[in-house]
Amino acid sequence: MDQERIESVMGRQIFDSRGNPTVEACVTLRDGTQACASVPSGASTGMYEACELRDGGEAYGGKGVQQAVDNINAHICGALNDMLVTNQQAIDTAMCAIDGTENKSRLGANAILAVSLACAKAAARFCGMPFYRYLGGVNAVTLPVPMLNILNGGAHASNNMDIQEFMIFPVGAESFSQAMRMAIETYAQLGKTLKERGLSTTVGDEGGYAPDLESDRQALELLMEAVERAGYRPGTDVRIALDAAASEWKTENGYLMPKSERYLTTKDVIAHFKKLAQDYPIQSMEDPLAEEDYDGFAKITQEIGEQVQIVGDDLFVTNPHRLREGIAQGCANAILIKPNQIGTLSETMETVRLAKAYGYGTILSHRSGETEDTSIADIAVALNAGQIKTGAPARTDRVCKYNRLLEIERQLDKTARFGIRP
Repeated sequence: MDQERIESVMGRQIFDSRGNPTVEACVTLRDGTQACASVPSGASTGMYEACELRDGGEAYGGKGVQQAVDNINAHICGALNDMLVTNQQAIDTAMCAIDGTENKSRLGANAILAVSLACAKAAARFCGMPFYRYLGGVNAVTLPVPMLNILNGGAHASNNMDIQEFMIFPVGAESFSQAMRMAIETYAQLGKTLKERGLSTTVGDEGGYAPDLESDRQALELLMEAVERAGYRPGTDVRIALDAAASEWKTENGYLMPKSERYLTTKDVIAHFKKLAQDYPIQSMEDPLAEEDYDGFAKITQEIGEQVQIVGDDLFVTNPHRLREGIAQGCANAILIKPNQIGTLSETMETVRLAKAYGYGTILSHRSGETEDTSIADIAVALNAGQIKTGAPARTDRVCKYNRLLEIERQLDKTARFGIRP
């Protein structure tokens, strides 16, 4: 009897960091090995993401996931019963076949991904290996540079800032643990600065502060000051990363900044970000244009892509087909990787391999509605992604990912590498 065959798969409804329902799946093998995984949910989502199945109706404001859970218990469980848990591709292919839709709308990408990750975790546990080592083999040795969203705006906070995320990027660190020290000390100094100026220190969805400020430039100035007050050099030790989430701004007539109420053309948006990159040590810009603005993405990549990492999130939605289209048109030079945008571990890994083959940077990412599942930390190391973004160093749903990476760094010891790798 093959002990690594799947005995049962069970789904249940749990809650994410915003108190909304989400899906957890637990997989049990014949020998009793068990592993569970849960999935997050985004606030600003791309229109081409795989379908997150919600119940609708009155319960939980329509955000219940009981239907997705029932699909695990009634459909996925029977299909995967007796399959080898170590054959991830076969497992993911089987679930996609049952679903039968292009965007996983029948079973729900939230149901499929929870099972996909739980199976991989169970396989790792059966093999007696850390999750990152099981997925990545002996070459899984690179700890990612963290991007930490310490000022929140856009859809992540009820303040007046249009840019969704202002992140610090401790590129001058020599190890992951040193990068976290730099980030945490900078975050603390930002909090002190805000208090001294009578500004709010309440936090947004991802743990970053969410004050009302005069402009995006004031936010950047506050980051620079916090870095300096922490004893580090802006632009050398710590650089800045932005997530504009510009798909939220797109209208039929161009771009409308929803909070400042300014209308901009694609040319205006590019000029705006180009000027910010000239004036501040910005290393990365995510979604500076909307998800269908391929021409705009190509233009900004052509103009500042040699100096700035241009990241496609809503543009690519972790989908290899959309990534190939972007590569063909010269759009962006990096991709954000969110497993729940595509819905299976296998497809997530395929997308990372494709991006690396064309020299694109790869950044594993959380969502604004998170759980305490740390899978993305292991996946980042397994795939030598080189970068990760998982929020401010606050709230357990964010910090647990950083703590997991600290543990992986300890396990790897002297074999660990650190840095951005295309």
